[in-house]
Amino acid sequence: MEAFMAIGSSFSSRTAAAAAPQSAAVPAAPAQSEFLTTDEAGAFLRLSPRTLEKQRVLGGGPRFRKFGARVVYAAADLRAWADHHTYGMTSDPGYVQRDSVR
Repeated sequence: MEAFMAIGSSFSSRTAAAAAPQSAAVPAAPAQSEFLTTDEAGAFLRLSPRTLEKQRVLGGGPRFRKFGARVVYAAADLRAWADHHTYGMTSDPGYVQRDSVR
């Protein structure tokens, strides 16, 4: 019985090792990327990705870059845009309540 368990555990460890992905073949992405996708930028700003898509068309959103068909946002641009939209109260100069575009 012990011999069977030893063979079984040996087999399961070989199977697990074979199923593990080879990390040397694919380089790991950096922990914090300089460029974010629309979904990642939306999560960063806590906005819907659809809001960022609308702002790309209508204006008023953060600066973005196009790499071929891909749209990406630089983390520094997102932070600068968020810092630019800082107000103390609704009566601050420059604060404008926009009507919905729907």
